Amino acid sequence: MPRRGMRSVFFNPSPSISPARPAAPTTRRGDPFADTVMAERIARVEPLIEKWAVDSSSPSPSTSGYAGAAHLFRGDRHEAKLYIARVKELHSAMLLCIGEDSNSGVIVRAHELLQTAMRRLSQEFRRILWSQLPNTDHPESVSVLSRSSRASTRSSFSDFEYESEDELSTKQFAAEPVMQEDERVTDLKAIADCMIACGHGKECMDIYKIVRRSFVDEELYHLGFERRIGPSQMQKMDWEVLEVKVKSWLSAVKQAVQRLFSGERILCDQVFTAAPASVRETVFSNIAGDAAVALFGFAEGAAKAIKRSPENIFRLLDLYAAIANLWPDIESTFSSDATSAVRLNAISSLIKLGEAVRVTLGNFEAAIQKDSAKQSAVPNGGIHPLTRYAVNYLAFLADYSGVLADILADWPVNTSAEHPPFPDSYFGDCNSAAGDGDESAMFTRFAWLVLVLLCKLDVKAEQYKDVALSYLFLANNLRYVVDKVARSNLRHLLGECWVEKHESKVKLYASNYERTGWSKVFSSLPDLTVEITSGQAKESLRKFNAALEEVRAKQAGWAAPDPKLRDEIALSLAEKLVPAYRRLYDGCPRGDPAVKFTPDDLENYSAGMLRATGGGSESSSTASSRSSRSWPSPFRLLKGGR
Repeated sequence: MPRRGMRSVFFNPSPSISPARPAAPTTRRGDPFADTVMAERIARVEPLIEKWAVDSSSPSPSTSGYAGAAHLFRGDRHEAKLYIARVKELHSAMLLCIGEDSNSGVIVRAHELLQTAMRRLSQEFRRILWSQLPNTDHPESVSVLSRSSRASTRSSFSDFEYESEDELSTKQFAAEPVMQEDERVTDLKAIADCMIACGHGKECMDIYKIVRRSFVDEELYHLGFERRIGPSQMQKMDWEVLEVKVKSWLSAVKQAVQRLFSGERILCDQVFTAAPASVRETVFSNIAGDAAVALFGFAEGAAKAIKRSPENIFRLLDLYAAIANLWPDIESTFSSDATSAVRLNAISSLIKLGEAVRVTLGNFEAAIQKDSAKQSAVPNGGIHPLTRYAVNYLAFLADYSGVLADILADWPVNTSAEHPPFPDSYFGDCNSAAGDGDESAMFTRFAWLVLVLLCKLDVKAEQYKDVALSYLFLANNLRYVVDKVARSNLRHLLGECWVEKHESKVKLYASNYERTGWSKVFSSLPDLTVEITSGQAKESLRKFNAALEEVRAKQAGWAAPDPKLRDEIALSLAEKLVPAYRRLYDGCPRGDPAVKFTPDDLENYSAGMLRATGGGSESSSTASSRSSRSWPSPFRLLKGGR
């Protein structure tokens, strides 16, 4: 038979996975030496190969009955090492004996033995792989193979080349111990090396891909990710159901990327060291590529399915943060051209999630601006629900500052005619706090959203008929905003200058409340620098008492929910009223009907002002204790004032 025909029958490896080997020497026509060597080699290997011939009646390696079948790779594996060595010898001899007039009967027998050996090695390879599938009774189980370290590739098989056959054949078999991680990987590598060297690399890799794909799918299921859920199904889900799916994905994605996929990449490199890197990448892509694409495809599908209502933005940010934080691992594990689809899918998910966050944030801004101006302001001048929910919303958003910096970097604030530029009075000298790049984008965006809220509060303040109450309302609400900023990550975004500037505005509003709300009381008191008679003192006391009673009646239901602001107002009033009142008090005889209370009583009275309770009187300290991101029904105030 021509040499080319013989080679096609007995040695037909895949070119891409065949290790380089020296060209076979050309044998002389009719050279009996090669036939003799081949016959001797067959006699040497035939007993061991036949001993471990696969019985066609043997159970499948994927069935429970296979556990009782005889295993070549067991115990101290000396016979397995010898088996691998003999198979390689047989194959090497076959290459040497491919000549034009070699004894075809000898070659045919060698081929039969090689095929028998490949069946045994395939079965052993499949058995070891199947033995590592996770136990369905213990979903937390982790593949020992996936956790194997790169150091495990150094094995007794790699040292076998330095041991003689006689030494191996005379070693005694030990009782079979429990398999260790390095032994499993070592066995797989030894079998893969042998099958690749003998031209059966494709068969070996096909087995590997089928089993490991099953493991990856099974492990993802145990982690809580359902591949069967597609974008169209997600679009039809109720929010409660979709949120559960998102939570499951969030708990699974980190383990999937850092443990499962990374472990498969390491294992593939360990087992198929004899194959070129491009082939190993193709095998890994075949195992993990589709699963990884489905995993990140879920995030992209969620970005489309999650409605753009403000309260849903946090799930979008959670999804974005999960992928963004894992990007170095994704880029490292899926670094080849064969797995480029995974990287592209992850990037696409980030883009879609970023777009969804921007739209949702825009809807939040629009909801504040569209909040019905006709809705009555808080009757007691306390904290408006819009203030509470909006500023807490922004405080929660600030916890995602790292993620938002990426999303908002190229999204400028709209400064069109509808949304004019920032007024100079808003920033003042705080422009330096904006920083550069991402910091500037974050500062500008959050400062703008707070400004939108404050402008809406100005509109609501105009609804009060009493000017003093409108100033108290502004002082209360701005103090709530400033306090929330100071107590959250918003402080780092807006800066100390912003906090100080708006704290001074709170004091200005409080001062305006005093000026307009207590003007009659102040005007009833005489100038401290002017001498007055006893009669004038009595008259001033009567005017003072009447004005104070009027203020008390008018402001009986007013409130300053923040204790600090209330104390500041009380102290300021006492400083203005008590000294002047004490002068009148001292100028009147004791027991005079005009004297209704002492200066200390007046000081205590001012301290007890603005303590009314009721709707909208929740303090920022109380509200700050609420950390839930599941927004209650009052959040509908941001949806048109309903």
